[in-house]
Amino acid sequence: MLANHKLAKAIADMSFFEFRRQLTYKCKLYGSKLVIVDRWFPSSKTCSNCATKKQTLTLNERVFECGHCDFVIDRDLNAAINLSKAVS
Repeated sequence: MLANHKLAKAIADMSFFEFRRQLTYKCKLYGSKLVIVDRWFPSSKTCSNCATKKQTLTLNERVFECGHCDFVIDRDLNAAINLSKAVS
């Protein structure tokens, strides 16, 4: 079933929809706030130190290196910091 790329995309999209639906439900149940950031927000490409955005960042680059302020950080940690700043 997942060999058909169109069907696989539909199944993957549905899984994310269900995950978001469950998060929304749980947040309402426990009185939490769910913040949805834009799908195309450049959290990985933006420096969490100086907010400079890189033009290109390949998936195999696991360490973020800012050419502007010479800040070096793990790519996932950098994205997490940027997402936490986006919601506050």
